[in-house]
Amino acid sequence: MKEILLGIVASMFFAVTFVLNRAMELSGGSWIWSASLRFFFMLPFLFLIVLFRRNVREVFSDIKKHPLPWLVWSFCGFVLFYAPITYAAASGPGWLVASTWQFTIVAGVLLTPLFVTKQGETIVRQKLPLRALIISSVIFVGIVIIQAQHISSLSLHHVVVGVFPVLVAAFAYPLGNRKMMALCSSRLDTFQRVFGMTLMSLPFWAILSIYGFVTVGPPASNQWLQTFIVAISSGVIATTLFFIATDRVRKQETKLAAVEATQSTQVLFVILGEVWLLASPWPSGLAVIGLALIIAGMMAHSFFSKSVPQMKRKAAS
Repeated sequence: MKEILLGIVASMFFAVTFVLNRAMELSGGSWIWSASLRFFFMLPFLFLIVLFRRNVREVFSDIKKHPLPWLVWSFCGFVLFYAPITYAAASGPGWLVASTWQFTIVAGVLLTPLFVTKQGETIVRQKLPLRALIISSVIFVGIVIIQAQHISSLSLHHVVVGVFPVLVAAFAYPLGNRKMMALCSSRLDTFQRVFGMTLMSLPFWAILSIYGFVTVGPPASNQWLQTFIVAISSGVIATTLFFIATDRVRKQETKLAAVEATQSTQVLFVILGEVWLLASPWPSGLAVIGLALIIAGMMAHSFFSKSVPQMKRKAAS
């Protein structure tokens, strides 16, 4: 399934966020600049991509028609997602943030009943895909097992500031993404949607930047380069790839859950990155069990996302 492969590649680029955000914090950079600068850097690149594709006008036209939904869901999908992530990374180890973030694979499934589909003249509320929820939960258990060796070193402070903000982000990201997919429908492509959401989130990042300048001063010199790398890797490449993958399967809940579950591979890339760049210890032997659960869960998602359409075709015949 091409969409799952896209999701895994996106996860590799997303992992840069957790490693570099932690590195910036350890070197004295503020999470405020780690969050806001990323989106300021993203905007010109996304604008050039959409401009090159000659469809900038459609984005502004759609925003003009639906300004409030664009503002609300851009805030939810980008601001309410990334600000808590960077705040948590500033206060706790990268592995804790990365592993907690994987709850989004379960959160995405739990959000399904909030959406409706139109079947003819009838509006039907989507049902909770229990099979996808079970498989995603198995993946999440695998991630918890991988990080079990670190649990004893956690303090209450780490749990409060390193877990709760990430749980908020874990629900906000898929909610904002899915709501924007429903709003844009087939009118806008992925590049237009990411550009529009980045643009509409800028007022919030500007407010946060002003607060940061007053409270912590300007960003550190090395933070400019590291945030720029995060913006290109995670903000432009990873976000675009992930949104392309979810957009392709937005009308098929089982496949959508499978694509969202590919984010579980982020924790593997984060572990490799922290061991390489930050000299973090390798996971213990118990992590092999967790890794096996993640791989088994991803294989199950891939298998069932392919088998469901085949079952429907057989039933129709």
